[in-house]
Amino acid sequence: MSVRVVVGLQWGDEGKGKVVDWLAEEADLVVRYQGGANAGHTVQVGGETYVFHLIPSGILHSAKVCVIGNGTVVDPETLVREIEDLERRGVRVRGRLHVSHAAHMVLPVHRAVDHLWESSPGAPRIGTTGRGIGPTYADKAARVGIRMGDLLDARELESKLRVLLARHAGTFAERGEAPPVLATLLEACGRYRECLGPLVADTASIVNAAIDRGQLVLLEGAQGTLLDVDHGTYPYVTSSSPVAGAAGGGSGIGPTRITEVIGVAKAYTTRVGEGPFPTEISGPEGEALQKAGNEFGATTGRPRRCGWLDLVALRRAAMINHVSEVIVTKLDVLAGLPEVRVCVEYQTPAGTGGFPMEPHLLERCEPVYRTFEGWRETQPHAEDRSLPPQASRFLAFVASEIGAPIRRVSAGVGRQDMIPIG
Repeated sequence: MSVRVVVGLQWGDEGKGKVVDWLAEEADLVVRYQGGANAGHTVQVGGETYVFHLIPSGILHSAKVCVIGNGTVVDPETLVREIEDLERRGVRVRGRLHVSHAAHMVLPVHRAVDHLWESSPGAPRIGTTGRGIGPTYADKAARVGIRMGDLLDARELESKLRVLLARHAGTFAERGEAPPVLATLLEACGRYRECLGPLVADTASIVNAAIDRGQLVLLEGAQGTLLDVDHGTYPYVTSSSPVAGAAGGGSGIGPTRITEVIGVAKAYTTRVGEGPFPTEISGPEGEALQKAGNEFGATTGRPRRCGWLDLVALRRAAMINHVSEVIVTKLDVLAGLPEVRVCVEYQTPAGTGGFPMEPHLLERCEPVYRTFEGWRETQPHAEDRSLPPQASRFLAFVASEIGAPIRRVSAGVGRQDMIPIG
């Protein structure tokens, strides 16, 4: 039995989709355990580029079974488009993808409320994608949400939709906006039922049965540890828990079944949206890193803020997830720089220290850097797949600082660019 969790160790966008695609070669079942269509995983295979928002990237391996777990919130419109696009490109999805009956649905009312919340006068600007994720999780917690299993009972669905619309009526009235119409929602749900109804299942039983058979199960989250609603830079966070500790609940398995936690981190740091970012690089240097790394959101196209690798934040993320190992991605993006900087601690008004618990304190932290000699090569040496010595020294220092081995790095966009080291 082996159950692996893949978790991001930064503010998301670490390259988890590519890592999951690579690790899925060994897996039998790939499960998405949290988040929604506000995240995108980009994978390149055989010269083709695929962008996933809800379906686990393991779907590109034709023999694998994929699951969207109960901890995920599902935008049916996005999922239908994703299925149709993949099947149009020759990837069989139906018969291989199961969607939890307990996964909550993101409906047009949630997207509308998301925009109203984000634009409310006096409210903190979070920088959400506007995809309705926060309001959907809020309705889930308030016990008025609509779940995928509700699609299968039209009468029960109508009753629940009436309750949902009543909950949000005041928000629309306050802003002078017209709320979504019940008949329109029912018509849309009818279309969702036709396409997605056959995929709805008791996925917790499917996942546990696979583990009982001794199969290798891969659990995939979205976003990253520093965006976790409990452990991230609150309130500039997502609405769910991407950390490894949430993987069991979001997929329907007990925590003792998880055998390995694989953390993913870029060789530098990026962040989308608002919130503190101590190692952010401004000006032409930051823009050059953004361009070299193609740092634009897969879901929204928004440019990502870029900065040097932050070991203070990374050490905390590694601790919270208790990682077994770390995979470093986009090492090739740093190639060609005369020097590479790494934040080893923060300078604060009270002296040097670790990662503060409050974002207003993090905003006042000044990074203390260690500088490494740069390297020219953009790829490992072809003969023995070894990395340039400068890159190896950089990685060895990072591993020693975070207290977890780095056994693999990504030095390019393709599957062949995932390099074992050590």
